[in-house]
Amino acid sequence: MVMGHAASSTFTTSSAQFSVPDIGAGVGLIDQQQERIIGEKVYREAQRQLPVIQNPWMEDQLFSVFAHILSQTQLQQPIGLMIVNDPQINAFAVPGGLFALNMGLINSARNMDEVAGVMAHEIAHVTQRHYSRSQEAFKGQGLLALAGILVGALVASQADGDAGAAVMMGSQAALLDKQLTYSRNQEREADRIGMQYMYASGYNPHSMADFFEVMHRSTSRLSFLPDFWLTHPLTTERMSEARLRASQMPKVKPKLVDPSFDIIKWYSRVLSGQSTEQQLKLVAGQNNFAGQLALSAYYLQHGDDDSAQQALNLAKKHNQIHPLLVLFQTDIFLGKNQLDQALRSIRSAAAIMPENRALNYKYAEVLIRMQQPDQAKMIVQRFLQSNPRDLSAWRLMLTATNAEPASSAKTINVLRYRAEIEYWSGYEESAIKSLLHAQRVSKGNQSLSTTISQRLKQMQQERRYKI
Repeated sequence: MVMGHAASSTFTTSSAQFSVPDIGAGVGLIDQQQERIIGEKVYREAQRQLPVIQNPWMEDQLFSVFAHILSQTQLQQPIGLMIVNDPQINAFAVPGGLFALNMGLINSARNMDEVAGVMAHEIAHVTQRHYSRSQEAFKGQGLLALAGILVGALVASQADGDAGAAVMMGSQAALLDKQLTYSRNQEREADRIGMQYMYASGYNPHSMADFFEVMHRSTSRLSFLPDFWLTHPLTTERMSEARLRASQMPKVKPKLVDPSFDIIKWYSRVLSGQSTEQQLKLVAGQNNFAGQLALSAYYLQHGDDDSAQQALNLAKKHNQIHPLLVLFQTDIFLGKNQLDQALRSIRSAAAIMPENRALNYKYAEVLIRMQQPDQAKMIVQRFLQSNPRDLSAWRLMLTATNAEPASSAKTINVLRYRAEIEYWSGYEESAIKSLLHAQRVSKGNQSLSTTISQRLKQMQQERRYKI
């Protein structure tokens, strides 16, 4: 979970060799443990203040691209990826390996290579430790203060007219000006190294330059509120440098048709409310698999199970095996309270793909509905071991525990799981109160009491880091 220094690394491909500068151990003005704490602090603050989408399938699709690019770096286990329901084209990275993407970025991209270009750029900011290296310029503000400014700026971008203007025109604007804008050299370094990362990962480097142009065109529609331009000034010089650099790299065949990205993009538009029923019907009517899946998702979102089933039946005619087909079919059965059919729909798919979080969480949901909470918890705990920040998992653990027969252990666990949900949702004080309550109730249970006391100590320590 702790990120390492970006050690000097070389990518060797059949036709090119790239090197990433070694930034050296002496540059780390802030240690890696602190970076992780800051990243997690921003994660909690952002969960509390931003419209974060909790969708395991979408999170995992996008994170798999991140993980693929991260494999080219020396970064250790990252904190994770957040998807923000905001129509602006934006992304950000925080020390410790926390990455966030706006839905607007996914909805505006034409293929996954364009999204990968932005991801690679953000990853380069983190591997080159641009935040940490700029700390001297922060005049003692410290990274935690910077993290607060980052969240403040993101919240301001969500605000309506006057509220957003008031936040930005106050002291935040001055701080933002000094501290959030990367230097020109850092931006160019992130472009250059990011392009090497994406090329080494098999993505088309021209897509970074292509998407810069998409972003540049979209700025004319945006107001003064903070977005990618404020935090990453996009100059025509940077755009032409990116184009020139891409043209010097060996050719990667561009993806003119990217069916898997089409599915992500249309589903993203449904999740973010950026597509109308008419638009979706039009695409689905062209016998488009992605459009038919998205139309089914749209009807599910609006509680219309019969229309969702009709759209899904059209998608099934393509004879493609896709996790979303299984997930939506299971949801339709759950909506009609047809639990046996729901179980049949999901069980084998979850067993065949034990690493697929979305399928296994849906399986756990069905098991809870069928009064099998213990089995559901066993499935979810597997994922929590590798990512204790997973809000979807903690919510399932709480729902499963609530379905158990009354006992003292149940009371303690309800409080424990509620505390984790509160904590990772940014409500640290409420989380600590819930754990204190759990501690009082668990007096007679030695092992649970010890676990709770350790977690409580950790939460109280981390809460002292103020944003």
